[in-house]
Amino acid sequence: MVAPTDASGPVRPDAGEADPSHHVDMNALRTQVVFDAAEPHALAAFWAEALHYEHEEIDAFVRGLVDAGQVPVAYTVEIDGKRRWRSVASLRHPDDPVDGRGAGAGRRILFQAVPEAKTVKNRVHLDLLVGPEAHDAEVERLVGLGASVVGVHDGDEGRWTLLADPEGNEFDVS
Repeated sequence: MVAPTDASGPVRPDAGEADPSHHVDMNALRTQVVFDAAEPHALAAFWAEALHYEHEEIDAFVRGLVDAGQVPVAYTVEIDGKRRWRSVASLRHPDDPVDGRGAGAGRRILFQAVPEAKTVKNRVHLDLLVGPEAHDAEVERLVGLGASVVGVHDGDEGRWTLLADPEGNEFDVS
């Protein structure tokens, strides 16, 4: 196939008038961070407190599916009087909207049950940016929630503390 050209040379497919078959509606693009977990609900509880996020209010949606016979009750669990998915827990940022199911329509974190334990260093991690004034107090707060200090870096690049959540996932506070 020969690339289309104009007076300046080859035309990129995304230059000028876009090919509608390759158009991505940026308003529709959403992302979420997903953690593999042995105990998704316990890990979600830690991160909800750590990040000041909220558990998604999906009780009515999940109960509706169970009551309609569309989902076996065995796929769910009751936590604090609310029906949730057994193998998945989800959090949302409290300032973001929710959809009709009660799921976050903005910043979300999902925790999914997996059979294998974490065995190696994370390739991706979260940085909690609190600033130098709040650093020590935030590390202390997170340790009180169940995190453990793995190491402290204090060098030319700055100061940060490497911590691990209750399942060993590393994250930094700086």
